[in-house]
Amino acid sequence: MREVLAYRKQMLEYGYGSSHGADELWIMCSRDILFYVNTFCWTFDPRLLPNSTKIPFTTYPFQDEALLEIINSILTGQDVLIEKSRDMGATWLIILAYKWLWTFYPAQSFRLVSRNEDLVDKNEDPDCLFWKLMFIIDNEPNFIMRKGSYNKIHLHLFNKLNGSVIDGNSTTGDVARGGRCGSMGLDEFASVEQGYDVLKSTRDITNCRIFNSTPKGVANAFYEVRQFTEITVLRFHWTQDPRKNMGMYTTDANGKLNILDKGCAGEFRVGGYLYFYPDDYPFILDGKMRSPWYDHQCKRAAHPTEIAQELDIDYLGSDYQFFWPDDMLRIEKETLRAPVFTGEFEFEKVNQEFIELRECSNGRLNMWIEPDVYGKMAADDEFVIAVDVAVGTGASNSAISVSNKKTKEDVAEWVCPYTPPSALAYLAVSMGKYFNDATLIWDAGGPGRIFGRKVKELGYSNIYLRTDEKSLDRKVSNIPGYFFTKDNKTLTFGELRAAIHDEDYIIRSKRFVQEARQYVFEMANSSVVHSRSKSTVDPSGAKDNHGDIVVAKALAWKLIKLQGEMEKENKPAIPEFCFAGRREKYETKNQTESGW
Repeated sequence: MREVLAYRKQMLEYGYGSSHGADELWIMCSRDILFYVNTFCWTFDPRLLPNSTKIPFTTYPFQDEALLEIINSILTGQDVLIEKSRDMGATWLIILAYKWLWTFYPAQSFRLVSRNEDLVDKNEDPDCLFWKLMFIIDNEPNFIMRKGSYNKIHLHLFNKLNGSVIDGNSTTGDVARGGRCGSMGLDEFASVEQGYDVLKSTRDITNCRIFNSTPKGVANAFYEVRQFTEITVLRFHWTQDPRKNMGMYTTDANGKLNILDKGCAGEFRVGGYLYFYPDDYPFILDGKMRSPWYDHQCKRAAHPTEIAQELDIDYLGSDYQFFWPDDMLRIEKETLRAPVFTGEFEFEKVNQEFIELRECSNGRLNMWIEPDVYGKMAADDEFVIAVDVAVGTGASNSAISVSNKKTKEDVAEWVCPYTPPSALAYLAVSMGKYFNDATLIWDAGGPGRIFGRKVKELGYSNIYLRTDEKSLDRKVSNIPGYFFTKDNKTLTFGELRAAIHDEDYIIRSKRFVQEARQYVFEMANSSVVHSRSKSTVDPSGAKDNHGDIVVAKALAWKLIKLQGEMEKENKPAIPEFCFAGRREKYETKNQTESGW
């Protein structure tokens, strides 16, 4: 820091020493933004108390590269997205880019946007964008920007010398108000509720939109832009920051400590604790990139989602995932299997009789069970088939999941977004017959009503009928299909989560794990939803039809569990003094004494 201040003092003395020196420095700044920033710009950090909170802006290598890329994107008219850990200086870099162009390029127009107006421009608020912008101007030498050479009013900064402007907008109103601009900086865009509307309204306003944000799940426009467009992406990860990566370490392939920062040794203070690094440091060997700074932030966090969102740039982890992440990792390591068959299920539409399994690499059916030599299922196997029904327009998938009732494992699944409910019913009935007259359950709401009517017309009788699970006698109605409500959906998904956690239900499907990770629990209304279903861009309006294979497997487990409980209740009691009764009593006694 001392060398930086000495260098800056020398430059100021040269600039203020003569008009020639001032002109030369102005020209150098106009030609090189990195020289300008590292020589004359300052930043503000209130956490530095009791020391000075105003410090020289000294860029790190990753910031140098990013700043040059931002300038290039503005000048060439290309969108750019910045995904970042918290506190990486990304917002300051966008403001510096606009400030530099506003100062040295004539007739430029830029716009700073955030989710509400106070975050854009509010008097004496260091968190707002225009406060940062004016902080840069107020602390640079006046031979760069003379006092009185600009005009600042609310949400507007005008350069009187060259006609360039920087305006501000919030996304709560019409962000396109005020016409076209050379670039638009959209700060913390993942938190903008009207994000999809902003995307549409800004596409023709500017050729360069700079989307800047930490992740906030996948149900927002920021994620959509990151995942599904060919935008230039700048990644600001905490491991690039020299303030945070000191003593960085990870876990090698054998689960052993691998210290990446070999030069970090001696006394090391973290969160008030003094360690001799690395001799007595409590390393966390979880396979992640870590450092003492990162470990301390994890201890301060109230929930792992904070770390996923603020530091890890983890889009899925930054939502409150409903299914336990450790369970998904275990499934990936232990029970996922490549399908033994991928292809199409061919059947006669007239009588729904099975014809053949036609193998093809892009088929809609995956199976983890092999038929016998005659192409049939083993006669003593019992199956359940669960169906999540979509409208068949391509907006979301219809999904069929087949599970073995005895082994309680995933054995087949079929997925397609273009099959209408009636056509889906023919397929489900045929698959039901093929899988030993499997019990059929489906989501009876919405398009499930059309599906259910067709199943009834086809005469398939081994179906789930609405059951009063709260009553002691589990009274069965004559209404087919399962109807989700807010409460029973949370319960049904909770039962699936518990079955997976307790390893009662064996998952083979990779698709399931991918979709399960996108289910989140909404604290506000105590409900479980697929995070992408909250997207307002979905043209189908069928919000609950996302994560379809998870819905199907939740229904499958519901049926397996319910039928198992009912069979247990209806099982006749074994007489106490017969051989079977004595045997059961003996085994129960042994299990009690052994603790198993």
